[in-house]
Formats: sequence, C-alpha cells, structure tokens
Amino acid sequence: MHSRSFENMVAKLLDKLGVYSSLNLNECFRNSYMLSSDVTVAFDPNYPSVCEPKNSAYFGKGLCFAKYTGSRGKGGCNDANAEYMAKIRRVMDDNNVYFQTSELGRVDQGGGGTIAYILAQLDMEVIDAGIAVQNMHAQYEVTSKADVYEGYLGYKAFLKDMDH
Repeated sequence: MHSRSFENMVAKLLDKLGVYSSLNLNECFRNSYMLSSDVTVAFDPNYPSVCEPKNSAYFGKGLCFAKYTGSRGKGGCNDANAEYMAKIRRVMDDNNVYFQTSELGRVDQGGGGTIAYILAQLDMEVIDAGIAVQNMHAQYEVTSKADVYEGYLGYKAFLKDMDH
C-alpha cells in the first residue's frame, strides 16, 4: 500500500469517467469510507498480562473495531474520529450486527499494525475491523464461529448501508 498503485487505479477510474483532476482525486478519497479488514487480538486468560482486560476483544462478542492501532501509544497510526465511529455504530445497530471495540493489546506489549494509517494519509475515513483471534500466526489459531458470522454480516451491512 505504500506504492502509488491504489491512487493510480482510482485516478484511472476517474479518467475513464471523464472527470479526472488531482482535485477530484483528492475529493474522492476525502469522501470515502473504508474498513481495514484484519484480525485483532482476543483476550487470552492464559496470558492476561499482555492485554488490557477492559479494552480487549472477547470471543462471542462480534466483529471488532479498533479505533486506533500503532505502537508506543498511538505512534504511527490512524485514529478514527467520533463522527465516523457513530456512523459505523449506526450501520451495525440498524442491521442487528454484534460488534465490539478493542485495542490490539496492552500498550508496548506487542500488538500489531495494519494498512489503515496509509489510507488515512489520503484523508479517507478508515477504521480497523476484524475478527478476534488467539494464537495469531501460530500453528493453531482460535476464533469464534459466531464472530466470523457477525463479521460477514458487518461487512455486508457496511457495503449496503454506509453513506457514500
């Protein structure tokens, strides 16, 4: 995502529509909503010290939204604004989708990152959205079947009902 491929693709689409200009390209991004789909860390009672229990994702609670990611607090991350969070909540509530908000783990205890911050630099409204996973990148990852289904419903609701 650090390459210009995404920007060039959108620019070509605008050109095919006969409306390309750098201003229109910037406005297109500024008026876009994005879910950066990636997994998030599920609270693991066997290793509770690496999570913040009140800000962790839990199995069976639905699709996870991480308002911000990054390391060293919020260094090098995106941070979804309150208005975008409200729109996301409205879409999920209107479609009866179970969801939760979480962090990627206790500050400076690991966690991870996604591409959300890269698209946020284009002025897109973006938030991380994914399924809670224990033992991420291990031989046996664990998820909740119910959360996977709620993720499907959440992505479907976003595509159907998010303001454009």
